[in-house]
Amino acid sequence: MTAPTKPPHTVPAPGSPGDSPGGEHLHAPVITWFDEHARDLPWRRPEAGPWGVMVSEFMLQQTPVNRVLPVYEQWMARWPRPADLAEDAPGEAVRAWGRLGYPRRALRLHGAAVAITERHGGDVPSDHAQLLALPGIGEYTAAAVASFAYGRRHAVLDTNVRRVFARAVTGVQYPPNATTAAERKLARALLPEEERTAARWAAASMELGALVCTAKNETCHRCPIATQCAWRLAGKPEHEGPPRRGQTYAGTDRQVRGKLLAVLREAHAPVPQAALDRVWHEPVQRARALDGLVADGLVEPLPGGRYRLPLT
Repeated sequence: MTAPTKPPHTVPAPGSPGDSPGGEHLHAPVITWFDEHARDLPWRRPEAGPWGVMVSEFMLQQTPVNRVLPVYEQWMARWPRPADLAEDAPGEAVRAWGRLGYPRRALRLHGAAVAITERHGGDVPSDHAQLLALPGIGEYTAAAVASFAYGRRHAVLDTNVRRVFARAVTGVQYPPNATTAAERKLARALLPEEERTAARWAAASMELGALVCTAKNETCHRCPIATQCAWRLAGKPEHEGPPRRGQTYAGTDRQVRGKLLAVLREAHAPVPQAALDRVWHEPVQRARALDGLVADGLVEPLPGGRYRLPLT
């Protein structure tokens, strides 16, 4: 395998202006800000390698950095290479996932590790199409791994980047609920032509959204492109779409699923139905949640009304 380039925060700053049409006035100030303010995260360090980048991208989906950090460190210590994870049972990945939420991500990451081991000799591929062909990897994750692990030129559109572009360029407070074709077109138009600069821009614009151009209580006085921000220059008009409500958790099937999985993660032998019945008072919702876990491959039913995390 070709040796990976350094992570985005170690890539040299862009040299020439005019890297892309319409974006050059944003690249230099945002990347310069990133040089000074980027967080020292373990998956950004050279020793993390492409596998560390991939693991972080799976874990960071819909989950804040502070919750990911301890699980990531334990995961990488236990499974430093894809082949190490592939050798273990998928249920062990679910167990190690802990309380990160959305545990199907653990199964998908395990499936990706198996595919990497079988198809690519244990090395995370650098090619976008090959990444996209791995189980559980969509457009965003493929672009992020290719960009952050290998310094490739791809538009990396997560929630933070979409919010920065919506405000700075489009002049609205929030992006649409789902990524649109117009957003993808804008991201490609803003992408620097030079590959390493494009990778750095992807990381820098994401960090700007995470630390400064936040969903609430944005700190425009710290923003390197505040004087160019279309939303700020327009007087910060209020969001005109439907109210943006946070996801509820208490009392939902997600909460019940989490409680059931917590019992199974703590157990190293099959768990009887009676032990699972104790975690939630409402039998219909409890049964629905358990059936959903089985259907998703997160729980394996056994004869005699017992359950365990999946072995295959």
